[in-house]
Amino acid sequence: MVIQSEQRVAGSKQFASADQLFTYTFDSLPLERGGQLAPVTLAFETWGTLNAEGNNAILITHALTGNSHAHDVQHPDDPKRAWWNPLIGPGRPFDTTHYFVICSNVIGSCYGSTGPSSLDPLTGEPYGMRFPLVTIRDMVRAQRVLIEHLGVRQLAMVAGGSIGGQQALEWGVAYPELVQKVIVVAATAALTAQAIAFSEVERQAIMVDPLWQRGNYDPGHGPEAGLSVARMLAMITYQSEEGMEMRFARRHASNRAVPAPSRAADLGGRFDVEDYLYYQGESLVKRFDANSYLYISRAMDLYDVSEGYPSLEAALRRLRSKALFIGIRSDFLFPPAHVRWLADQVRLVGGDSTYVELDSPHGHDAFLKEWGQMTNALTI
Repeated sequence: MVIQSEQRVAGSKQFASADQLFTYTFDSLPLERGGQLAPVTLAFETWGTLNAEGNNAILITHALTGNSHAHDVQHPDDPKRAWWNPLIGPGRPFDTTHYFVICSNVIGSCYGSTGPSSLDPLTGEPYGMRFPLVTIRDMVRAQRVLIEHLGVRQLAMVAGGSIGGQQALEWGVAYPELVQKVIVVAATAALTAQAIAFSEVERQAIMVDPLWQRGNYDPGHGPEAGLSVARMLAMITYQSEEGMEMRFARRHASNRAVPAPSRAADLGGRFDVEDYLYYQGESLVKRFDANSYLYISRAMDLYDVSEGYPSLEAALRRLRSKALFIGIRSDFLFPPAHVRWLADQVRLVGGDSTYVELDSPHGHDAFLKEWGQMTNALTI
């Protein structure tokens, strides 16, 4: 039963074409690791128009600290305004003159969907670490409820990068009858031990901060230093040695306006790359919740597309849709050889799979930078 639907255009599946955040709330969601989340709110945005058959929808899935604002109608050519802006809109790979494009914020996040900073209806206080463990599969199940509410009968595509790529893969395996094509960008069937190790160091940086208070911090008074350090480490994994040398080398910082998370004085000056990391850490602190970082990063670690199936092959055999896998030459977090291997496995079990590799020095983040190569890859 639907509890509420906010900002929806009454009596229509047509949503505003101008940028507007919608929310949809439903009763409950049973969770993969036990228990349930109730009620559940999803924040989402849409562009374009759903056709009468309900089969021209594209679901865009975001990365770890991303949100539903994948496209900005008012500033469609500015990649800083929306995270996949250059790929969405008339005449672009996700063409809004033909497709109804949806992007929803995942559960566990802090951009309007139910997450640790949401109020627990049982206590009237933020969930904090009482928020239940959520997985990629839970995120996808919540998205399925949303698209049914919107009148979508079949998805023409599901596309996303990084943790969004995990969601796209899960969609194809969990709901093969609902998806015509999956686009998995810079993601694999499961994280490596090395990637999990980096994630855990990031989480520990948050939890060791005295202001974390076991997750029971007041809004605006959380573990800023810990979250900043977590982001700094994450940004290193999103880059490559090649890209960092090109951008920073050993240059000294010319502008040291951003303090280090420790607020300590620079020891022997500051390198440009250090200043960049301090800036990235401070920027995330201003827009993201530390507990959400813990939950979503853990969901990324826990994901294994084969979980619940007899084998990886059995899981991949469920894919009926076309599958496009996009790797990045310099990706440290999801090495391209692993992405290519997954594409090969899909073909080996009889699936329709294509692999494309971005030739970029920008590491994992290339799917948010290489607009020309991404456009070419998505139009294959």
